[in-house]
Amino acid sequence: MDRINQSSVTEFLLLGLSERPEQQPLLFGIFMGMYLVTVMGNLLIILAIGFDSHLHTPMYFFLANLSFADACFSSTTVPKMLVNIQTHSHTIPYEGCLAQMHFFMMFGALDDFLLGVMAYDRYVAICRPLHYSKLMSPLVCVVLLAACWVLTNLAALLHTLLMARLSFCAGNSIHHFFCDVVPLLQLSCSDTSTNQVALFTVGSMILTGPLSLIILSYAYIMSTILGVSSAPGRQKAFSTCGSHLTIVFLFYGTAIGVYLFPPSSHSGVKERIAAVFYTVVTPMLNPFIYSLRNNDMKTALSKIFGIHTFSSQGI
Repeated sequence: MDRINQSSVTEFLLLGLSERPEQQPLLFGIFMGMYLVTVMGNLLIILAIGFDSHLHTPMYFFLANLSFADACFSSTTVPKMLVNIQTHSHTIPYEGCLAQMHFFMMFGALDDFLLGVMAYDRYVAICRPLHYSKLMSPLVCVVLLAACWVLTNLAALLHTLLMARLSFCAGNSIHHFFCDVVPLLQLSCSDTSTNQVALFTVGSMILTGPLSLIILSYAYIMSTILGVSSAPGRQKAFSTCGSHLTIVFLFYGTAIGVYLFPPSSHSGVKERIAAVFYTVVTPMLNPFIYSLRNNDMKTALSKIFGIHTFSSQGI
């Protein structure tokens, strides 16, 4: 089908978090700082796990992949917003908008699936320790990771293809700082019922599926921990699980409110604030939460900085 018949819009305008010119320098500084912290923090987690052989376990294998997904997740939205603020140009091409939406949904869903897999890993480690090496073998870990990538790519591709069939002749101004599904559906002058059904159905499976696995896993984990007679053992288990649960609550609390309610119930300002939390704040906090509450990560990070310091002194 000819592109003109699909959509009369060749570009969109991302209006961002605020349209007030005097607020743009402040927003640029805040989000630039948060983005740099996010990328550097998650990169350090990946390097620490890669260089320390003691961290070559399923738990840290998935944590390294979560850090990679978080860095990519923020990179799909924040750099474009920073460029728009700096250049005073808020346009994004039609194709670029669909591409941004695709990768945003893919890495967001990947985050979601990895959190579920990490909860299952903790369940096996704490509740079935004698079978851990078999149930979480290297092959099983690779298969689980591959399944996460395939499923999230298929879900993102579905929404992208459904969005590409719509016409956008009702305007091109998106009251958001990136191309998300809900704001784009609000701009379409086509019938979006199929898109909304897909958004709710696939969103329910992507969000509530892993969330149900997390809740079930931690119900068994808490039951097992409470039966442990050793106080240090309980403290270590609570510390490890507490880091994971903190991220779960931050991520799911905002994402569910945005994607599992109909577009008509969304408040533009509240939606953008929620989006900031799960696209920027949560990926930024992940490295701090996992490193500050985990002695193994602290040791691995100190080794990295120790090697760096030694090399600098040698130079």
